[in-house]
This record gives sequence, structure tokens and C-alpha cells, in this order.
Amino acid sequence: MLEISTGKVVRVIMLAREYGPDSVSLSDFISGLNDDEKANLVAVMWIGRGSFEAEELEYAKEEARREASAPTENYLSGIPSLPEHLESGLEALGIDVTEAEDDL
Repeated sequence: MLEISTGKVVRVIMLAREYGPDSVSLSDFISGLNDDEKANLVAVMWIGRGSFEAEELEYAKEEARREASAPTENYLSGIPSLPEHLESGLEALGIDVTEAEDDL
């Protein structure tokens, strides 16, 4: 089960598209998430990137928690395709990104 709201993931997508993945706005938003939300965000990105399958969500979250050696905002800021990976990850998990974007 995803432990971050779709709205927060979509907000990260929108901030990364508007300002770039290395922007202060995006970094500030991600740093404000709790540890579970950060692990879930990384897991969604990994699923979208193809490192894990959607069925491996729980394992991906465990790995994200275990491998969190740097601040999540620093890790994600180094990924130029961050918004695309997050969108693909949500779609792989059966979440309609277009509908969530419209709600924002």
C-alpha cells in the first residue's frame, strides 16, 4: 500500500517539471515529508524507472528505507527524469496521474 498521498507525488512531479529536479522549491517540499513518505516517493520513482515491478512495492519501500544514506531531496535532485519516473511509477501502481493533476 502506498503511504504517501497521490497529491504529494503529483506535487513533486509538477515542481520538478516547472523548476527542475534540482530546484530549491522541490528540495524544500521533499524535505518537509516524513520518513515514510520519502521512502514511498523513492519507491514509486524506482518502480517508474524499472528498478522494481509494481508488485514489489513493499520490498522497494524497505530498500528505500535501508539505502537512505543521504537526504532524499539530495538523492532525487540528481535524477533528471524524475517527473517521468514518478508518473510512470504511479501509472504502474494503477493510479491515474491525469486525474490527480486535474484535482490540483
